[in-house]
Amino acid sequence: MYIHLVFRTKYGRPYIQEKIESSLHAYMAGILKNMESPALKINSVPDHIHILFRLSKNYALAKVVEEVKKQSSKWMKEKGVNGFTWQIGYGAFSVSSYKVDVVTNYIIRQKEHHKIVTFKDEVEKFMKEYNVVEYDAKYFWD
Repeated sequence: MYIHLVFRTKYGRPYIQEKIESSLHAYMAGILKNMESPALKINSVPDHIHILFRLSKNYALAKVVEEVKKQSSKWMKEKGVNGFTWQIGYGAFSVSSYKVDVVTNYIIRQKEHHKIVTFKDEVEKFMKEYNVVEYDAKYFWD
C-alpha cells in the first residue's frame, strides 16, 4: 500500500530550513527503511513535510508515523533546532499504484505550489478529494 503522509511543525513554525532539509529527508528515509516502509519521495517547505512511502505489511501505519515523527524530532533538536516539535496530528492518504507518479510529481513541486496555496487550503483539498467527512481540525492547526 502506498501512503502519502503529510504533517507540519507545531503551530506551523518555519523550522525546516533549506540548509537542513535534505539531511532531514535522508534521515526520515532511513527511519522508514528500518521499518520496512521504503520512502519513494520526501520533500518539505519550512512548515510541513510530504512523504510518499510504501507501508510495510509488518507495521501499522500509526506506529510508522509515530516513529518517523518521534525520531526525526529528536534528530532536529540534536542538530540545534531549538524548540522543534511536530504537530500532534497528520494526514495519511492511500495512493493507487497508478497514481504514484502523479503524487511523486506533486511532492517534488511543493515549493512552487506553496507560493500560491496555503497549507490549510491544501489539507482541506485533500479532505475533499479523499472524501473525509469529518476530521478534528485541532490536530492540524495547533
